[in-house]
Amino acid sequence: MTVLPILKHPNSLLRQKSAQVEEFTPELAAFAEDMKETMLAAPGAGLAAPQVGKLIRMIVMDASDDDADYGSTVLALVNPEITLSEGKMLYEEGCLSVNDYKAKVKRFARLQVKAQDACGQPFSLDYEGRRAVILQHEIDHLDGVLFIDHLSRLKQELYNRQLKRNSKK
Repeated sequence: MTVLPILKHPNSLLRQKSAQVEEFTPELAAFAEDMKETMLAAPGAGLAAPQVGKLIRMIVMDASDDDADYGSTVLALVNPEITLSEGKMLYEEGCLSVNDYKAKVKRFARLQVKAQDACGQPFSLDYEGRRAVILQHEIDHLDGVLFIDHLSRLKQELYNRQLKRNSKK
């Protein structure tokens, strides 16, 4: 397994839409394992393929119940699709591709998602709270959307100023 380099905003690949996975190969399964290893090494709660430079619809996520169990249940979801969303909640998010910035984002409180595993077997998930937020955050990446895009114009401008200051250092 390999820990892959994680792309950082404003890398243009992070803004592109990812393609559906049509072929389930041993290489795809190995890539899913590399993504899991990369997410755990970061450490992060989730990781989308575009964040490591591959524009395919695949994510990995920590599906453990709480921080004490971090990494005990890591799932790979290929071609994930939200089939039901309910309620609203505010949740503080960060991102492995957005350095040193966290903000509260309004998300759905409950989600149902259908996907395939890295071998092509279909499955579905029904999550609420933290895990529902992780799913939404990572699925956004597959559409070229970052969590900062959900923020108010003022918060986006504050982030952009911070990014410019940090790039000058």
